[in-house]
Parts: sequence; structure tokens; C-alpha cells
Amino acid sequence: MSTSERVTLRALREKAQAGEKISVLSLYDVVSAGLAEQAGIDAIIVGDSVAQQIYGYPNTLQADMDMMVRHTQAVRRGAPNVFLIADMPYMSYQPSVELAVRNAGRFMAEGGADAVKFEGGKAISDKLEAVLSAGIPVAGHLGFLPQSAAMSGGITVQTRDAELAARLVDEAMLLDEMGVCLLILEALPAVVGEAVVKRVGVPVIGIGSGPACHGQVLLANDILGLSPDTPPRFVQQFADLSPAVIQAFKAYCDQIRAGEFPAGKHCYNMSPQQREKFLQLLAGTDREP
Repeated sequence: MSTSERVTLRALREKAQAGEKISVLSLYDVVSAGLAEQAGIDAIIVGDSVAQQIYGYPNTLQADMDMMVRHTQAVRRGAPNVFLIADMPYMSYQPSVELAVRNAGRFMAEGGADAVKFEGGKAISDKLEAVLSAGIPVAGHLGFLPQSAAMSGGITVQTRDAELAARLVDEAMLLDEMGVCLLILEALPAVVGEAVVKRVGVPVIGIGSGPACHGQVLLANDILGLSPDTPPRFVQQFADLSPAVIQAFKAYCDQIRAGEFPAGKHCYNMSPQQREKFLQLLAGTDREP
């Protein structure tokens, strides 16, 4: 898809219906967003994983609305043509319907998002219905839910149990019926991901949920080898940039210490006449060293 064309929800649906795979990245800054758009990425999720990846927190719970809106704005400025999804952070929607609608609206009005993402299904259906009724596109998220990691005991493959897997498929169908614009499935057995794809009418984006999904999403830092944490099993690393970055930083330090940087080519100069006049003005004054 050309980076000069705005990627719309309709375009994503058409790709899914045509059997074309959808490429999605999760990232948080203007530079990475611009590079992703140049590479032809279809969609970007500004995930609450920013709390870990950028700010160094141990989990996603420290992400708040102000943090998420700022990063959504930055990504939109860097990638004006991608389909942009903003992640509703912890406690931005759980307490009340009113709060859910207000915060989802902030992402659209202030952040320039095309959709907002909610974790969970039936348990938050009242919030989803209200946000959808307000005319805000919603992306659902089922499977492993980072905001509920404390209750589930950390990152684990979800629904290995057949009955739980069947319930998840039911929840996916419920979200589809409610009108979500797409579904994110995280850390599900491939057979479960495939079952969902067969039963819903919206694009399904997988993160560790098998190849049957209409598209895939990974964290940009993970695929570049820049993540501060060990990536999950489902990540494929497409570059190993950490050694190159460390080497560049080391070379910078070495040249400073050796007096090699900055060199003459890095300096701004005055004309000979202005330089001479400047030195004369300093001569015989208390400015003279």
C-alpha cells in the first residue's frame, strides 16, 4: 500500500477479504513512526507497553491517559497516513462508562487516532457499547491481556484448555456482533486463532496467535533487537541493532576523549574581519582571559 495514500478501515477490510496480509507495528515515537510508514506498514498501535519499552516500568499499569495521548500525537505526526490505533490504558475505562467514552474521545480528538483498543470482552461490554454508540471505532483485544497479567500470573499462552478456548471464541463473536472494527488476539494456540478468523467478519490481527490471522503485530523494539526485555517466543527478530548502537555510542565517547571530536568541519566560523574585530573588542577588557 502506497505511503502517500491514507490507510483506512475500509482498506484494511478489503485487504482481509482479498486474502492480503495486514502488517501492524506497536511503537511510540515520531522517528520510528515515520520509518514504519516509509516501509509500507499498514497500521500502528500505540500500546500501553510504552510504559515498559520507553519509561522502564515493570509492567503496563503505569501508563496513563496523558502519557498515551502524547505518544499517540507523536506517532500521528510521524506517520500521517497509517491506520492508527491507541491503546486504552489501565483504569482509563474500567471504572465507568462515562470515563470510557471521555477517554476514548480524547484519543480521537487530541491524539489523531483512527480507533481505540480495549482489553476484554463481555465483562466490559457496557463500556464498549457506549464508546461505539458515540461513533468511536473500537478494536477488541482478547487472549493474553497485559492489564490483567497480575490475575493471570504473568505472560502465559491463553486458553490451552478446550472449554476456555471455546468461551474465548464466543467472546470474539460477541465483540464482532457489537461492532468492533477489528480484533487483536494475543498468545493463543494457532487453532484458536484460526477458529476466531472463521467465525467473525472483521480483520483479525494476531500477536502470537498463529498464521491464520488476517495480519500480525509485533513491538518495533522486539523485531529490531532493541527491547530492554527478553522477547516472548512468538517474536521474530528481523535485525540486531543493539550492538551497532552500542558501538556508535562507544565510538562517540572515544573520539570526545581523544580530542578528535569536534573537528574543524563540525565548527561554525566567523569571517576573518569579524574574527579580528571580535578579538580586538576583547583585548584589554575584563573579558580577556
